[in-house]
Amino acid sequence: MLGSKVNDILVFLSVVDTGSFVDGGRAFGLSRSTAGKAVARLEDAYGARLLNRTTRALDMTEEGRKLYEHGQAIRAAIEEADLSLSADAGIPRGTLRITAPDAVGRRILLPVVRRFLEKWPQMRVEIGFSDRVDNMIEKGFDLAIRVGVTSPGQGFISRTLLTDVPVLCAAPAYFEGGGRPLRAEQLDAFDLLLFGDQGKNQGWRIRDEGGPWIRLQGHARLKLDSAEALREAALAGLGIALLPRLVVEEDLAAGRLEQVLPLAECGSVPIIALYPHKRLLEPRVRRFIDMLAEHLNRNGSSCGNGNRPP
Repeated sequence: MLGSKVNDILVFLSVVDTGSFVDGGRAFGLSRSTAGKAVARLEDAYGARLLNRTTRALDMTEEGRKLYEHGQAIRAAIEEADLSLSADAGIPRGTLRITAPDAVGRRILLPVVRRFLEKWPQMRVEIGFSDRVDNMIEKGFDLAIRVGVTSPGQGFISRTLLTDVPVLCAAPAYFEGGGRPLRAEQLDAFDLLLFGDQGKNQGWRIRDEGGPWIRLQGHARLKLDSAEALREAALAGLGIALLPRLVVEEDLAAGRLEQVLPLAECGSVPIIALYPHKRLLEPRVRRFIDMLAEHLNRNGSSCGNGNRPP
């Protein structure tokens, strides 16, 4: 029957989200065996394997990913119905799952998470810190914080929280015994610490005050896939990094890093909240975005201004 299949799909989603039959079943008050039978019934019904089971992990097959995507829509519809009919529909509850880049995420999220949990005691928060832009729907995230993303993609809504200005910086020790760049075009002669992810390299688009924009790939002997790792490499004197000001402003103030070419223009970097397009946005997501935007407007980096989402 349709109702039992919907229940099995919800159990399947829980198994995928938690990564195990034990935890996935527990969310519904089911044993590991009962959760496994729910998934087996789905596989029999669809005539396809949904999960590859190993001793270490559960991986979705292509058919499993398709069912997961459709199942997310079913779960969202049920949640919307619950919210629209609930007397306290505006009260956040449940688990808020967030993904954010490591360097920026730790600095802007953790203070807000503390306030959020204090204000809404029925809430739980799970955060995945990663600079990789994963499929947030497939991974089960409600909200993503991303840096520099201007085209969120079909099916997503974005809200700009802060517009940051990136800073060229290096440790004072890096320049000991050597010269310093005086113009943007001279940066090619120095060690540039570049962001590189899955074979894709981040070039720099820079111009001197009043001059033309130039693109630099530079003398990149070290490429890293984490902004926090780039910051640590710069602190270690390994070269010049281009990082959001909010990531390095404390290091600049303390003299651990110094700004390079302070009059050069390096463009701007939007920091956005990204979430799946839904007719009715869950209170836990909306309330958190509101609180995060308020925090950044009040305490945000001196290089940019946040925009409060509607």
